[in-house]
Amino acid sequence: MGLPYFGALTPREAAALLQESPDARMIDVRTNAEWDWVGHIPGIPLIEWQAYPDMHLNERFIAEVQSAVPDRQAPLLFVCRSGARSDLAARAATAAGYECCFNVLEGFEGNRDEHGHRSTLGGWRAAGLPWEQN
Repeated sequence: MGLPYFGALTPREAAALLQESPDARMIDVRTNAEWDWVGHIPGIPLIEWQAYPDMHLNERFIAEVQSAVPDRQAPLLFVCRSGARSDLAARAATAAGYECCFNVLEGFEGNRDEHGHRSTLGGWRAAGLPWEQN
């Protein structure tokens, strides 16, 4: 695919990898607001790529990833709303020495449909995978 990191997975492929590989880890890189208001994947830690409301970059992102996932050889999956921030996170983690980073395509909510709504055209939720909301 010509990616600067190991690969990209659909939500279903990501869920299968997490089930099949006990050392695989996923990190949600959305904001705290998205996590609380939109929902999240049970058991997956949140490490913000950007912070709401001003969306400034989290300068401690890599340090927080290293704390959560010290094994740089473990498969490491990143998910965001639609796949853009998780792409940036996978790039940054790869540059920091993580060898097996994945971007979860479509993200948690997927792209907007013709009515401007998310979670209907793709993403973790639309795939019927486990999620919860506070």
